[in-house]
Amino acid sequence: MVHLGPLLNSTLEANLCICSIFLLLGSLNEVAIKNAEIKALGSMYFIHKSLKNIRQYDFSVKDFKAVPGLDKFVGSLDGVTTMEKEKFPKNFWPDFKWSRKGFMRTRWIIHDRGLDLVNVHLFHDASNLIACKTSPSVYSANRKNALRHVINRISDNCHNTTPFFLFGDFNFRLDTLSLVQHLSTSAEVQTVKKDRSNEVQKIICEEKADRQVLLLIEDKLFAYLHQAVFRDDNGRALLKYDKEVTAFHDVVREEEITFPPSYPYSEEYTKPTQYMNTRCPAWCDRILMSHAAQQFIHSGADGEKSVVYDTVGPNVCMGDHKVETFSRNMNAAVAHRVGINVSFCLLNSLFSYSSH
Repeated sequence: MVHLGPLLNSTLEANLCICSIFLLLGSLNEVAIKNAEIKALGSMYFIHKSLKNIRQYDFSVKDFKAVPGLDKFVGSLDGVTTMEKEKFPKNFWPDFKWSRKGFMRTRWIIHDRGLDLVNVHLFHDASNLIACKTSPSVYSANRKNALRHVINRISDNCHNTTPFFLFGDFNFRLDTLSLVQHLSTSAEVQTVKKDRSNEVQKIICEEKADRQVLLLIEDKLFAYLHQAVFRDDNGRALLKYDKEVTAFHDVVREEEITFPPSYPYSEEYTKPTQYMNTRCPAWCDRILMSHAAQQFIHSGADGEKSVVYDTVGPNVCMGDHKVETFSRNMNAAVAHRVGINVSFCLLNSLFSYSSH
């Protein structure tokens, strides 16, 4: 399964054209590319020819039907009954600009096992200055409300519940206030305010010894002098500030993160491992799963080493997001017993777009 990130207004038509060309190059079972009027999500589902008796859920009749072969839905998905899509309600956060973010769900039966695949796009941090005002930030609280809404929606009584995978750009960020306090322990911190107002314009952290600027924060600037801390040992030392998913451990799990923050990478092809100074690097792109889904992913005799949760192209420019991949490698006997060999790929940067 391939997840496509946002396709926004400025590049929508060109991106849909690229998608159509991409579809002609592969063996495809379904693609759903979202129209800008509804939301900015898309998914492609590639089903290996060795898999038999694959059925897909029709949400209108609440029953499964055989997968016909090649289905392609490009543009508006209104009327497509094999998927469920929803934008987040406008009244979620009246103080924030409403966007097209939301979720898209499909349901499948593979070898008599049912599962939901849910493509999610949550809200981003609009301002670095606001993000580091409180811990947790107001943006983190917004994402928490949105993700709980998604989980409640796919767990309601409208359709029977089934194991599920949540994947996409969750926009999870590090606890910015706590991280800034940690990074600036040896620095002198000063705030610069706008004229005639009490609004903070920038935060400057200078080394006390030589007055070198250690960290500079503005609305859309997060420039840290020692950027290697986000890459060294895959940023493991900073995982303690990655807190947003912990609020959902009652219903979802995640494999161990052993890769560096997935965003915001430089879009210059000569700098594939360098972060841009626009946002604090974070593990925005994730693949989560229900407890039941994790149980069957780990069932069998292969052990946990057969589960791969990593980035694709660590040393290649992939856009501002690195591609996330999740796969469960099984031998034939285990795959038959477990019922599914899972592989996800998040292509949040397959296409260029103008807003996060």
